[in-house]
Amino acid sequence: MRPAEVHRVTVAEAADRYIDMVHAKTLTGALAPGTAEVYTRDVHTFTRLAGGERVLDDLTGEDIDDALLRFARKPDGRRGGAPAVGGPPQSGASQNRFRRSVSAFFRHATVTGWVQLDPMRAATVVPRRRGGLPPERRALTREQAEGLLGTARHLAVAAPDRGKRADQRTELRDALIVLLLATVGPRVSELTGADIEHFYVNAGVRYWRIFGKGGPTRDVPLPREVACVLDAYLTERRARPAQTGALLLSWRGKRLARGDVQAVIDRVLTRVDPQHRRAVTPHGLRHTTATHLLAAATDMDAVRRVLGHSDLSTLGRYRDELPGELEAAMRAHPLLTTPDEPGTPPGGPAGPG
Repeated sequence: MRPAEVHRVTVAEAADRYIDMVHAKTLTGALAPGTAEVYTRDVHTFTRLAGGERVLDDLTGEDIDDALLRFARKPDGRRGGAPAVGGPPQSGASQNRFRRSVSAFFRHATVTGWVQLDPMRAATVVPRRRGGLPPERRALTREQAEGLLGTARHLAVAAPDRGKRADQRTELRDALIVLLLATVGPRVSELTGADIEHFYVNAGVRYWRIFGKGGPTRDVPLPREVACVLDAYLTERRARPAQTGALLLSWRGKRLARGDVQAVIDRVLTRVDPQHRRAVTPHGLRHTTATHLLAAATDMDAVRRVLGHSDLSTLGRYRDELPGELEAAMRAHPLLTTPDEPGTPPGGPAGPG
């Protein structure tokens, strides 16, 4: 439906008004802060690609296609710092996310009368569909995960670097970040949003009350080794004055930002044995948690509760295939082993025929 009156605003003006509306929705609880952050970033990117000085209603389907293609070719700079020229392009998932953000922007523009017709309907560029695994696995193999966790454990017990000021020694914090991501599998927004008061002890077990996506909470018990690192970090953290109750602080004393977490992972990875080192994102560590818990035959509902999903079917997206797991499953087939002698056919060893 065409609006009764069209307001000829520039792309930049429309983007600013839309982002103000998005931020207002977070104050009322209608939109999660993480979602608002994604919309804001993507709409700012679209403004640069489409041209902020252009009139929004003048954009055509061809203009949208051009912006989508330019985004797809843009090097992925999520690793922190400026993206390298010729670096890997945007993944299919990122392209889909960007398209959804731009579509939401134009739906709002149509309702408010900034455009006569939604140009997204005339766009022909379709991002690569997600299917199977990307060229580089999301979940780390057991050897890769053990290499990363072993490095994090070493950081946690290493002597502090006396060449740094106390507020610039981040080894214990970095170790805790990697351990929590790889063993509990929180969303990065859940990790950076954690406060000290969200951790408590019940019957001798350390728990993390995680405030999940969309508002629900879940209480996840921490592995003993992770709890010990947490306790050591909390002792150090409480000795450092701060104006926030955030668990994770930057060296400037502010809550750690989502983008900082990738830099922490990359910094720890530089210490991992090159034979077991592979780049991974925070979400890749969430995949790693799910994959290895399920591969170890952990109850699916327990894994669902750890990750904070409402539906078991969602676990399929977080389950990656591990090398050799089918062979291992067949070797330990429950119908071909007995409690007394693993690997022995039922009824005992076969006698002479």
